[in-house]
Amino acid sequence: MSSSSSSAAPTRSALVLAFAAIYLIWGSTYLGIRVAVETIPPFLMGSGRFLIAGTLLLAFLKLRGAAWPTAHQWSANAVTGTLLLLGGNGLVAWAEQYVPSGITALLIGIGPLFIVLTEWAWPGGLRPTAVTGVALALGFAGVIWLTAPWETAAAGRLHLGGVGAILAACVFWALGSIQSCHSKHGAPPFVAAALQMLGGGVALTLVAVWHGDFARFDFDAVAGRSWLAFAYLIGVGSLVGYSTFVWLMKHSTPARVATYAYVNPVVAVILGWLILDEPITPRTLVASAIIVAAVALITTEKTKAAPPKSA
Repeated sequence: MSSSSSSAAPTRSALVLAFAAIYLIWGSTYLGIRVAVETIPPFLMGSGRFLIAGTLLLAFLKLRGAAWPTAHQWSANAVTGTLLLLGGNGLVAWAEQYVPSGITALLIGIGPLFIVLTEWAWPGGLRPTAVTGVALALGFAGVIWLTAPWETAAAGRLHLGGVGAILAACVFWALGSIQSCHSKHGAPPFVAAALQMLGGGVALTLVAVWHGDFARFDFDAVAGRSWLAFAYLIGVGSLVGYSTFVWLMKHSTPARVATYAYVNPVVAVILGWLILDEPITPRTLVASAIIVAAVALITTEKTKAAPPKSA
C-alpha cells in the first residue's frame, strides 16, 4: 500500500480482484446495515464505523511508511468523504430503518445513471458512449426485473421518506465519486480512503448529535447480532470494500466502477439462498443473466479518452 505501488498502473488481475471485492462485499453490506440499525441509531452507527475503520487504516499506512497527509489532502478528502459517507451511506443507513434491504438495493440500482450523467456534466468530463448508455439501461432493466416490485404485496406501502433518502443518497454518491476522480490532492488512493472515512465519520458524528442518536443510544440494549454486523461493516465493508472502491476510482472509469450497483442485488439473492434457504426462481436466473450482460458490456467498452486521475 505504498505510495509508489498505489500510483503504478494496476495489473489486469488486480483490477479483476478489486471489482470482485466490491461486487461481493457490497452485495452483503445492505443486510449488514439493516441488522446493525435494528438496535444502533443509524448516523451514530455510521460515524463509529468509519471513524474506527479510518483510524485503523491510517495507522497501518503510517506504520508502512506513508507520509503524514497535508492540510489540502485532509480538506479535499473530507469533502469527498462527507458526500460519499454522510450523503450516500448515512442516508441509506437511515432509510433502512423503514425500507427493506432488497428494495434498497433496487433503488440503489439507478446509481450508475447518476454517476455517468454527473461525469458527463462535470467540466472536462467523459461523455458516455452509445454502448455504455445501452448497457446502463439494460442493467437497470435487469435490476427491475430481479426485484419485480409490482409483484410485492408491500410495494404500495413503502416509506416515502426512506425512498426519498435513498434517491438522495444516489445523487450524493455520484457527486462524491466524480469529485474524487477529479480532485487534485495528490494523496495515494489508500491514504485518500482513510482520510475520507475520517472526514465522513466526523460529519456523521455531527449529524448524529443533531439527530439525537447519542441521546437514544443504549449500550445494554444493542443486540449481539447488531454488534456482529457493526464489526463486519468496519472490517470488511469499510477497510476492504470502501478502500477498494477508492482505489478503483483512480484506476478505472466511473461507469465501470458503478456496475457494482447492478451486481449487488444478485449477490444479495445468492446469499439469501445460501444462508436463509430462500428460493432462486427462473425470474432470478433471467434477471441475473441480463445484469451480467450489462456489466460485460460496460467493462469491455473501450473509451475514447482516459478518465481523469488525481495528481
